[in-house]
Amino acid sequence: METDYLFNLLNDNPLLLLIAVTALAVAIYAVISGSLARRKMAEQNNVVKYRVDSLWKDINAWQASQFSSPVTANHQDANAGERYATEKSAYDAIWPLVWSLHDKLGMFLRAVESDDNTGELRLEARNAALEARKVLNRVRPFCHADIDELVTQLIDNHIKAHLAACHLMDLRKDSLASSSSHEMAVQKEKFHMLYDGQAKEMLNQLVTLIRRRMLSQGTSAGG
Repeated sequence: METDYLFNLLNDNPLLLLIAVTALAVAIYAVISGSLARRKMAEQNNVVKYRVDSLWKDINAWQASQFSSPVTANHQDANAGERYATEKSAYDAIWPLVWSLHDKLGMFLRAVESDDNTGELRLEARNAALEARKVLNRVRPFCHADIDELVTQLIDNHIKAHLAACHLMDLRKDSLASSSSHEMAVQKEKFHMLYDGQAKEMLNQLVTLIRRRMLSQGTSAGG
């Protein structure tokens, strides 16, 4: 009876059928697009992580070769070696925090993108940004100027993406507002541009700069 009533209702009101089909299509598109976005984000993170692992392997390999070379060791400039070690320690301190910030923000953005429960992800991403900025301020005197500037921009970029996602969450709570639909699209596009576009490029630049700086400085320190 209920099924017959439903079919009769749809036959008598084709507009209802059109709305139902449209809603189903939108829901299916949202699920597919969300899945593709998460997969793309994961692939990009894997590429950056591979480049970072390669960076530290190159630096460690260089250090091992210098240690095993008695000729180089005998002619090593002590001051240059100390400067190199101090600068490398600064990057050893800040890089894990930059990557942790990027990773935690990515998890938060994916949850917001899918309209899932963000739980503690929002606070964890915020705290990761504060910690990265605090440590950067501490090691800034020992970082090369270009790397210092790039890390500062990268942290600011992540903070802006975090704010855009938080704004989107607030707009969803107030979805009755007339402009909320457009604003939600704007904020969603904003954190995608910041995180998927600018942040990924800056991370790649940072890896390149640190590798170039460490290997060139290491050669100078090696004599």
